[in-house]
Amino acid sequence: MELQGICELKNMQELNLSKNKLVGQFPLCITSLTGLRVLDLSSNQLTGKLPSALGNLESLEYLSLFDNNFEGHFSLGWLANLSELTVLKLSSKSNSLQIESENSWKPKFQLSVIELRSCNLKKVPHFLQHQKGLRQVDLSDNNITGIFPSWLLANNTKLEKLLLQNNSFTSFQLPKSAHSLLFLDVSVNEFNQLFPDNIGWILPLLLHMNLANNGFQGNLPFSLGNMEGLYYMDISHNNFHGKLPRSFFEGCYSLRTLKLSHNKLSGEIFPGSTNFTDISVLSMENNQFTGKIGHGLRSLKNLYMLDISNNNLTGVIPSWIGQLPFLSALLLSNNSLEGEIPVSLFNLSTLYLLDLSANNLSGGIPPSVNSGNGVVLLLQDNNLSGVIPETLLGNVILLDLRNNRLSENVPEFTNTQDIRILLLRGNNLTGRIPHELCAKIQLLDLANNRLSGPIPSCLTNGSFGLGKEGTLYSNYNYEVDSIEAFSSSYPKTDFTENVGIYIKYLLMLDQNRSGHEAATQTKIEFATKHRYDAYMGENLGLLFGLDLSENELSGEIPVELGGLLEVQSLNLSHNHLSGAIPESFSGLKNVESLDLSFNRLQGLIPSQLTDLSSLAVFNVSYNNLSGIIPQGRQFPFETPSYLGNPFLCGKPTDLSCESNNFQETDNGEEADGSTIDMVSFYWSFAAAFVTILLGIFASLSFDSPWSRLWFYIVDVFIHEVKKMLW
Repeated sequence: MELQGICELKNMQELNLSKNKLVGQFPLCITSLTGLRVLDLSSNQLTGKLPSALGNLESLEYLSLFDNNFEGHFSLGWLANLSELTVLKLSSKSNSLQIESENSWKPKFQLSVIELRSCNLKKVPHFLQHQKGLRQVDLSDNNITGIFPSWLLANNTKLEKLLLQNNSFTSFQLPKSAHSLLFLDVSVNEFNQLFPDNIGWILPLLLHMNLANNGFQGNLPFSLGNMEGLYYMDISHNNFHGKLPRSFFEGCYSLRTLKLSHNKLSGEIFPGSTNFTDISVLSMENNQFTGKIGHGLRSLKNLYMLDISNNNLTGVIPSWIGQLPFLSALLLSNNSLEGEIPVSLFNLSTLYLLDLSANNLSGGIPPSVNSGNGVVLLLQDNNLSGVIPETLLGNVILLDLRNNRLSENVPEFTNTQDIRILLLRGNNLTGRIPHELCAKIQLLDLANNRLSGPIPSCLTNGSFGLGKEGTLYSNYNYEVDSIEAFSSSYPKTDFTENVGIYIKYLLMLDQNRSGHEAATQTKIEFATKHRYDAYMGENLGLLFGLDLSENELSGEIPVELGGLLEVQSLNLSHNHLSGAIPESFSGLKNVESLDLSFNRLQGLIPSQLTDLSSLAVFNVSYNNLSGIIPQGRQFPFETPSYLGNPFLCGKPTDLSCESNNFQETDNGEEADGSTIDMVSFYWSFAAAFVTILLGIFASLSFDSPWSRLWFYIVDVFIHEVKKMLW
C-alpha cells in the first residue's frame, strides 16, 4: 500500500512502518491523522527535516522516528501539547539532526521512555526536570558536557535504564539515597575523578554497569560486593589500581561478563576460591597482575573467553585450563610464562583462538588441534624447538610460529584445507618449500630461514591467484547486536517484564560471539612497504602477501608468479635468485610493494612494470641489472631502489644511456650488445693492466735520457732514506 493511500485512512490509530526501507522525506500527510496513538517509522532511510506539524497529533502516545537520516533543526517544544505522549524516540544515522530544547516551556506529557541518540545535544534537555515517571532514558552519542545528571535518578524513582555513553560528562555524582536502577552505561565520557566508594550501596540492584573508556581513578570500592545481581560489568580503559577487593569476589556471584582490561590493577589472579562460578567472559589484559595463574579459575566451568595477556604472570600454564568444557578463546600472550604447551589446550573441542605468543615457552608443539572450528593459533615469539608437526594445520585457519627455534624442513602438511595465514619467519627451517603450501593461503611468510631450492611455480594455485572469496573469516558470519538493539524490539511492553529475556539474550550474545569476536579481532603484523603494519578483522581478511626474503632460494623466478592476481606485497629479496625479472610481473595488478633486492638478477627491468598502477614501493637494488630504467607513471622510483646495479642508466641515476651505448628497443628487449658479460669485462681489465705494466718495464731497459732521470731519482730517494735511518 502506498503512503498516500495510508493517509486516507482518517480513523487509523496505529501506524507501524518500521524496518521497511522507506526512502524520501517525512510524509506530511501523516500529520493530518489526528487520531493516531502510535506512529513508528524507525529504522528506515527517510531524509529531510521533521515537520513542526507533528505537534498536531494530540492523541499520540508513542512516537518513534529513530534510525533514519533526518537532518536540520527540530524543537521539542513543538510537541509540548501532546498530553498523551509516553514514549519519544528520535535519532539520526547521518548525525545531521539538531534537537533543540528551550528552557521556557513545560510539557503537558509525562514520559516513561525517552531516546534522543545522535541528536547533537550539548546539554541534558531542561524539560526532563519536569518528568517524574521515567523508566528509560537514552541520551547517548551526543555532545553533552558537565555533571552527571544524578537528579534524573532522584526525580524518577522508577528509572530502570540510563544510557549516557559517548558524551563529554566530566563529573560523576550519585544521588544521596539508594536507587533501583538496573542498567547504567556512562562509557566513553571524560570522568577522571576517584570512583565513588558507595556505589554498591546507592545502586545495589544494578544488573548491567558499563564505565569503560573514562579516567576513573583509585581502588575498586568494597561496596561492589553488595551488587549481588550484577551480571555485566565493564570498567576497562580507566586508571583503576590496587588489588581486587575480597568482597567483590564473594558478593558479585551473578557475574557473567567481567571486563577489567587496560587499568593498573595488581595482585594475583584468582589465587583462591571465588563465587564467580557462572562467569563466561573474563577480560583482565593489560594490567599489572603478577604471580602464577591461580587455581581459583579452575571453578569457572562456564568460561567461554579468558584474556589475561599483557601482565607480569610467571610459572607454567596449568594443564587443567584445557579441561574447562566451554572455553573457546584463551589469550595468555605477553607474559613471562615458561615450560611446555599443555597438550590439553590443543584438545579443546570448542576452541576458536589460542594466543600464547611472547612468552618463554619451550619444548615442542603438540601434533594437532582437535577443535572442529577454524582455529587461530598464535605461538610466535617464544623458544619453541623441534619440528613442525605434519598434522598441525588440520582445523587451523591462522598459524603464527614466527621467531622461535624450530628446525628441519617445512613439513609436507597432510591437511591444508582450512589454512589461510601461515607465518613461519625467523626460525631455522631448511630444505625446499613444499608443494603442499600451494593451497588457498592468502598470507605466507617464510622469511629469515635457511630455505633453499627453487620457488614453487604452483603458488599461483592458491588464494594469491584467486578473488577474495573464501578468505580468512568467511566462516565467521555472525551478527553482533548492541544492547540497545534488543530493547527496541519491545517498545510497547513494560521494561521490567522483559529483564529476564533481556539478560538471557545478552548472555547468548556474549557466549556466542566471545570466541568468534576474539579470533576476528586478532592483530597480525606483516611486512609491506618496508615496514611492519598491524592488520585485524576485515582488513586482515582482505590482505594478500608473500614473503620469502632472507633465505637461500636459487634458480629463476617462475614466470607463473605473475599470476598472483590479488597479492599486495611480494618480497623475494636477500636470496640467490638468478635470471631475468619476468615480464609476466605486469600481471600483478594489485601489488603495492615489490622487493627483489640482493639477488643475482640480470637483464633489463621490464618496461611492462609501468602498468602496475598500485605499485608504491619497488626495490631491485644490488643485482646485476642493466639497461634503461623504465619511465612512466610512478616510475622511476627514488635512487635507493636501483643501487648496486652499475650498468643501469637513465633517471634517477647519473648515468646517461647514450654515453654508455645503451639503447632500449620498442618492445623492451635488450639492445645490440645485450647484457654486459661481467667475467669478460674483468679479464679484459686485468689484461690491459698487465700489458701497460710490461710496457713500462720494457721501456726502462733501453738507455735514454728519461730512463736515466728515472734511475737518478730512485737513487737519490734511497740515499735520503738511508741518511734518515742512520
